[in-house]
Formats: sequence, C-alpha cells, structure tokens
Amino acid sequence: MSQIVLAPERLPRPFDRDAADRLVQHYAGGDAAMRAFAASPGGAALLAALGGHSPFLAELAQRDPEALLRLVARGPDEALDLAFEPLRHADPAAPRDAVGAMLRRVKRQAALIVAVADIVGAWPLDRVTGALSELAETTIDFACAHLLLAAAERGELRIARPAQGARPGARPDPRQIGKGSGLIVLGMGKLGGRELNYSSDIDLMVLYDPKEAAYHSDRAGACYVRLARDLVRLLEERTAEGYVFRTDLRLRPDPAATPLAVSVNAAIVYYESMGQNWERAAMIKARPVAGDRALGEHFLREIRPFVWRRHLDFAAVSDIHSIKRQIHVHKRARGAGAAVALAGHDVKLGRGGIREIEFTAQVLQLIWGGRDPALRDPTTLGALAALAAAGRLDRRAAADLADAYVFLRTLEHRLQMVADRQTHRLPEDPAGLARIASFMSYESADAFAAAFMAHLGRVERHYESFFETAPPLSVETPDGSDTGNLVFTGVEDDPGTLETLRRLGFQDPSSVAALVRGWHHGRPRATRSERARELLTALMPSLLAAFGKQSNPDQALVRFDAVLSRLPAGVQVLSLLHRNPALLERIAGLLGAAPQLAEHLARNPAALDGLLAGGISPSAADPSAGLPALVKDARHIEEAMEAARRLATARKFEIDAAALEGLIDADTAGELRADLADAAIAALLPRVMADFAERYGRVAGGAMAVLAMGKLGSREMLPGSDLDLVLLYEHDPEAAGSEGGRRSLAPSEYFVRLAPQVVSAITAPGAEGRLWEVDMRLRPSGNKGPAAVRLSGFERYHMTEAWTWERMALTRARPIAGPPAMRRRIGEILRATLTRPGVAETALQDAVAMRARMLRDLPPEGPWDLKAMPGGLVEVEFIAQALQLRHAAANPKVLATTTRVALARLREAGVLPGEEAATLIVADRLWRTAIGLIRLTHGRSRDPALPAPAAAALLRATAPLLPAPAVDLEGLRAQMRAVAGDVRAIFERRIGDLGTGTAT
Repeated sequence: MSQIVLAPERLPRPFDRDAADRLVQHYAGGDAAMRAFAASPGGAALLAALGGHSPFLAELAQRDPEALLRLVARGPDEALDLAFEPLRHADPAAPRDAVGAMLRRVKRQAALIVAVADIVGAWPLDRVTGALSELAETTIDFACAHLLLAAAERGELRIARPAQGARPGARPDPRQIGKGSGLIVLGMGKLGGRELNYSSDIDLMVLYDPKEAAYHSDRAGACYVRLARDLVRLLEERTAEGYVFRTDLRLRPDPAATPLAVSVNAAIVYYESMGQNWERAAMIKARPVAGDRALGEHFLREIRPFVWRRHLDFAAVSDIHSIKRQIHVHKRARGAGAAVALAGHDVKLGRGGIREIEFTAQVLQLIWGGRDPALRDPTTLGALAALAAAGRLDRRAAADLADAYVFLRTLEHRLQMVADRQTHRLPEDPAGLARIASFMSYESADAFAAAFMAHLGRVERHYESFFETAPPLSVETPDGSDTGNLVFTGVEDDPGTLETLRRLGFQDPSSVAALVRGWHHGRPRATRSERARELLTALMPSLLAAFGKQSNPDQALVRFDAVLSRLPAGVQVLSLLHRNPALLERIAGLLGAAPQLAEHLARNPAALDGLLAGGISPSAADPSAGLPALVKDARHIEEAMEAARRLATARKFEIDAAALEGLIDADTAGELRADLADAAIAALLPRVMADFAERYGRVAGGAMAVLAMGKLGSREMLPGSDLDLVLLYEHDPEAAGSEGGRRSLAPSEYFVRLAPQVVSAITAPGAEGRLWEVDMRLRPSGNKGPAAVRLSGFERYHMTEAWTWERMALTRARPIAGPPAMRRRIGEILRATLTRPGVAETALQDAVAMRARMLRDLPPEGPWDLKAMPGGLVEVEFIAQALQLRHAAANPKVLATTTRVALARLREAGVLPGEEAATLIVADRLWRTAIGLIRLTHGRSRDPALPAPAAAALLRATAPLLPAPAVDLEGLRAQMRAVAGDVRAIFERRIGDLGTGTAT
C-alpha cells in the first residue's frame, strides 16, 4: 500500500474559489471520513484544486467519495485495481442493462482515480495514459465476452463457456471466452499505443475469421457485424450513470465501402493491394485488446510486410506530411490562420502540436523500421528514444520533442478534465486561459504562455526541418548562368535545352535529351505515374547539374538510367531526391566513379536505400545491428534467408560507397564487412539447424560452429571478398543417431548433411542476389574432405598432420558462430596448435618456399595486382604469419588474427624492429586501400590504364599513407614501387632469401 502525501504547496491553487469552497463544504458535511479529509490541509487543498478548476471532477468527487478517499489512503495503483474489482466478479452472461451499468460505474471511478493521480503528480504521463488504456481494454474485453455469450445463446457462434474461477465468487475470465471466438478487436491509435488521453474516443477495428466459431460461415459476416454494432452501442450509450467510451470504427479497411466488421482475409487482401501510407502509420500502434488475441496477433504478423517495408520508404514522408498540410489548410479556411496564436490554439492538430511530434516519430519509424525492428515501439516517447539511440533522429531534437510531448499531453488532459469534453483547443477568452494556466500550476497566464510557446516553437522548428524542405527549381551552370527552363516534351529537341545541357558539361546533348525525354514519357516503369513525372520535372535541373559535374557525365547519366529502369516504382526515390538535393551529388559521384557499384545498383535498385539513408560513417550505428532481429523475427527459414540477403546486400553497398567516398578508411571498411558477415552467419546458423531438426531431429549433445578464415577471420575483408569457412561439429560420443525427426541419421552423416544446408543459406541466390560466395578449401584435407569436420578430428589434424601453410592460415582463424562453450574450445585448440613446440622449426623455410612457388606459378596479373606483386600484400601477410608461427611457442602474445595488430605485437615482443613494423603496417593499409578502390572503380580488370574517376579516388585515398601525396598515377606508382621494395627487403631479412629459398 502506497499512501499519497498531499502537499498543498504542490497542488494547483483553485481558480474558481467559490466552486472550490462548495466541494470542500460538501465533504465537510459528509460522513466522518469525508469530514476528516476536508479538515486536513492536504485534503482541503486537493478538493479545492478539483472544485476550483473542473466541474466534471467535482461532480465525480461528490458522487464517488469512497474512490477518492481510498485513493489517498492506499495509493492510485491499489485504488485503480479495486475499481476494476467488479469486473473480476461479475458474470459476463448477466443482462445487458446490468452489464452496461457496471461498466459505467467502473469507468466513472477509474476516471476520478486517474485524474487525481495525474494532478497530484503521483503518476508520470506514461502511467496516466497507460491506466486510461488499461481501463478501456478491460471494459472492452468484458463487453465483448458478454456479446459473444449472447451470440452463442442465439445459436450464431460456438462459444464454450469456461468454468468459474477457483476463487470464491470469481467468474469466468473474459479472455478465455474470447479464445477461439473468431473475433478480433484491435485497439488502434492512442488505445493501441497505450497512450489514451483523458476524454478520448477509442479507435477500434473489428475483424473476424468465419471458420473459427460460426456455425454457418456464409452467414458469419452478419453475426460479427451485429456484434460490432452492439459493442459500440453498449460502450457509447449514455444513462444516469454516464457512458463508457465514445467509439470510432473508421480505421478499418476502406470504411466507406466495408461493414463494421471485416473478415481477416478481406483485410489482408486490402492491405496487400490498396493500403495507404496513413494506414501503415496507424498500424504501428495496432494491438489486440479483446476477442481472440492470438488470432489478432496472427493477423498483425500477416500484414507486417505491409506496415514494415523491406526497403526504405521515403515516399511516406511526403505522403503523410500532405495529411498535415491538409489539416493546416482546413484550419486556415476556418479562419484560424497559419501563425501560432495562444488563444484557441489546437494543441493536437495545430502547428507545433502533438500531431507534429507523432508524425515525426511515425514517419521515421516507417522509413527505418523495416530494417530495424528495435524502432517499432508503438509509444511516441518510446519511438523517439529508440530513433535517437539508433542515430535516426538527432538526440537534441528527440529530447525537445519528448519534453514538448509530455507538456502538451498534460495540457490536453487538463483541457479535457474541465468538463469531460474531447477538446484539444485552448480557450479563446482570457478567463479561460487563466483557468488552464492555474490548472497547469503556473503562477500566471503569461508564465504559462511563455512555456507553451517555447515548446511549440521547438516542435515546429524540428518538424519543418524534417518535412518542409525542397530543392530549388533551377540551378547554375558552371559558367554561372541559370539552367532556365528545360523542355523535354514532344519528339524534337529544344535548342535552348540542348545549349543548357552543353553548358552543364554533357558531350552529346541530343542523346541526353532523348534519354530524359523517355523518362518523361514513362518509358521506365518508375516514371509512369503522374506523381513520379511531377517529381521528375521539379528535380530535373538539380539532377542534370549534379551529373554534369562528373568526368564523363553522359556515361554517368546512362548508368542512372539503368538504375531508374529497374525500379519497380519511382515515387519513393524521386520524393527523397526532391527534398534532399545534396543526395544527388552523392549518387552522381558514385555512378560517375564506380562502374562496379553502378552495375550493382542497376541489378539491385533496392541498394539505393543505403545512399538515401545517409550511408556509413565512423560515427554511424553498427550497420549489422538490425540483422539478428530481422532473422529471428522471420516466420520460416526462407524468409530468414531473404531478410539476411536483403539487409546484407544493402549494408555491403553502403560500406563500399562510404569507402569509395573516403568516409571510412580501409581498416574500418574491412571490420564492418566482417562484422556484417559474422552477424549474418551467427543469426542464420540456429535457424538452419532448427529447420534441419524438423526433418532429422537432433543428435544428443550435438552442436555446430563456424570458423572464419582468411580475410573474414582477420576482419580485413575487401569489396567482393568471399568467405573462407570451416564447419566444425561435436556430439555426445554415446549418441547412436538423431532423434525426434521424421528420419534418423548417424551423427557423422547428420552433420555432413547439415553442412551444405548452412553453406546454401549463405550462397543461395535470391531477389537481392546472394549473401557471399563461400570457399571451404581451408578445411582439413581441402575439397577432398567432408564438408563438416568433427572438432576432435580438426584438433588431431592440426596438431599432427597440417602443413605449414595451413598453420599460417590458422593465425587468422576465429570462431564466429555456434554455442559459446564450443567457440571457447575452438579458441583453445587454435592457441594450442599455434603455440605447440615444433611448429616454429620449419615455419620460415616453408614460408619462403611457398612464396617462391607462388611467384613462379601465380605471377601478378598486371601492374595493379597489388596483392600478388613482389613486395605486395601477400608478402606483408606472410611476414606476419610466419613470424607468429616462429615465435608463438615462446611468446603467445604475438598471436593476433588481424595483420596490423600482429605486426604491432611482434614489434612489442622485440621480434620486429619498430621501423620495420611501422613500414609493414603502412604497406598493409596502403595495399588494402588501393586494392579496395581499384575493385570498386576498375573491377578486376587487367587493363593497366585506370579511368579518371578511379585514378582520382585512388590518389585521394592513398595520400595520407604516402610520404608525400602523389599528384598523378605515375607519381603514385613510383612511391608504391618504393614501398614494395621496402616490404621485399624486410621479407628477405626476417623470413628468407627468395632468390635462394633459404631462411635467415
């Protein structure tokens, strides 16, 4: 029990002293408990605050003094629980009048308790709105149970009346009655989000599944429609006891053309084919509040792809903002004006109001929530916090919006408490404003007005910065002139347009004009809608100016055409580019510089999401963060694989783009690529194993782990790197076969069959392409061995049989998926293998021989093969790996999977002189930087001539890694030859002479 301490100085001072005195005197003339309460300073102050501000609350306090006294004595939580007590003992099969009267009494008492808990500050806003939502849900649930039993009595539905509760006098749980009833009642809006306001309508959606409980499925619709109509009547009917809740069913699919209750199948078909963005926003808060809750959750899962789009949905920004603009237009038509004025301002719909905060949160959720389930919080405050934590909303903006939301919702409650009216408007008259200022505990109307306007100003500023920006309709050409009007209609070229294109930098203006004219005529599917072409017209000056800046603008624009031609729809992308012209510069730069990324964009237009999202930066959130949740949230293995492919494809593109633009260095890019692969494999492995177990059961003590090797193991992945993997398993030695499946397999066969399933989950192609290519040649016995290796066999092989090159590869091995205990055991085996005495004896000699053989049999493929060339990346890695094998037995601290870290540890151990280690670390970073950029801009071509964009990117990225920035490719090649010479010299000093093949 938590008694409320009423401090008079913390309560609102009464605005209407006469009304306050009347309520105090009413209690003073009551029974002993009422008199004692009125005589106490805190009690008198509370009664004065209620009576002096709210005729409605004064009436409730007079009508239900027991509820008020119980609240003060026991605290609001216990008082509210006791107010709900009649619902736990009442019989849902009671007559309609008795049920209605009881629901109204519960509502009346709970309304008083919640209001007082709010006013005295006993509850924060989320508890106040949560209590109001709990009240609504509880009463709806009981009303539905009553109506379902009535339908069963009429022979319309099969409803099994559950047995009475175990407690004396307890009645059947309404939730049990709803199970299997085929009825779904979804709470929408503020009820769904548990944010109900004090005098709110409740938004409901009534759905049904006729196969669940109806005797005659062809007549089920009429039964459930009648039930929905009776539910509204039962909740809304006003009597001397008051009413329960005003109810709104207009959020159902196509309300103008559908009955009050809609079948589940019809609703799903509607949302999949005709659902609008505003309906997606509404569904963010939807949750079952009565009827068959499990069926309701199933329905919400089925429409999840409609609400949470696979790709970033920037079209929702303009679409939902248009609703807000219509609200303002409507208000101006009524004479409210566009400027914010205190008197009569609508705290919900007006500028700077609650709706703008909600819209900001919901639109950002719609944009990002499909990729990050952590952002799907149905509450406004929760959504703002999640968006800020994920870096999708500036933290200062999120804090301002949250503070304003709490202030405005509290103000909204005070406005509604005055007379239990669903109002959101401040009073027009000075006296009314003074009353509300007093009710909000401000000393004066001026102080209240200052706080109110400050909050509105901050909300409006953040809202407008997010929604209400658009690019100019013209841009300057390089010679400083304006693009003027660009004409792409008709079939002939406009001379003025051709001249403008030439001044923008295009070499073949006529071809460019024909290309753009095809867009305007709807040749690509993305520009066939009227809205898309409107956006394209407004966007065209900025778009052409951005592409005109590229070294080969004609080719860059052709690549953009390839991307546009593959988009299923263009409004989303064009809407965002229209609002954010700076993104055009980024897209044009990438398409102009990187044919590999351009080709990827053309094949996978969804990869545009990464660019439109702002991309990867050193301060950005972990790009793989949302992947585990998406895979876990999938309904089946195919959906899990598709979710992983979708997100990984987008993330790989974002990382490559950021690396090309110099937003992240080669070290960070390699780590991010590896982290992404780690997350995908770790998330998919248990899903694949669970799917496999449905067919073949499980092996006692069985477990599988994934060992990363190569660039994945060292977290130095380059663009296009495949994954070097080894699959390891273990099981109970006594296990004879798998159990619990449709077919039993021997343990070894079980895991050998499971391994290809794991690999297939990574390599299987889908709509987004495939996750990665997988190379398993580093497993014991290479391609000739089994696909999965038992851990004991792996240990035995590497301890007794492995070649030096295999042990060198182990220096970069790390377990990335599987049970933690098994991963720890693998780590112990790796360490024991690499530190075993005897491994060091031939490490350097074998490394020299292997490098010499590679130079003979696998020579460099052209001047830009920086990996295989003498002194290239391979030799840096060989130095690190061979020296680790040579010295790990004596000093295990030299072991590290990442090359640069291993070199640093070898320096710290005194194995490498500091200057040599520094030279190798710089060389390692230089080679990886250059290889990555060449792959992105030039591909794996052997052509020694790099195109201008590739050369420019390479010169920019390598400048910090050279003694002096190179001014051209010849200067860069000269400095690279010097670095390679240094690497070769160190190799021969520390590992061995490649001319003689002997170790030093």
